[in-house]
Amino acid sequence: MPIVNVSLQVLPRVRDERLYEVVDKVINYIDSCDVKYEVGPMETTMEGEYDELMKIVKRAQEICIEEGASRVLSVIKVDYKPEGVTMDEKVGKYRR
Repeated sequence: MPIVNVSLQVLPRVRDERLYEVVDKVINYIDSCDVKYEVGPMETTMEGEYDELMKIVKRAQEICIEEGASRVLSVIKVDYKPEGVTMDEKVGKYRR
């Protein structure tokens, strides 16, 4: 399977004062997964094998529930092309 990009935004239903704390736990989990990723203000984009990234998405939702969320809304975007796609080819020219 080629390299794909998956962007994930998790919106756990928790008290407002806990929102960033729970999202930080998801980002820490993604960091532990040894995949390339970039955190943005609205979502985190990962680069890797499709199946591996989908497992990360599933676990991210479970983490939110374990942290007390009564519900998790997740917005997921996938960029796939047969020869693979990288984050750098899309945004590399904008990096300083």
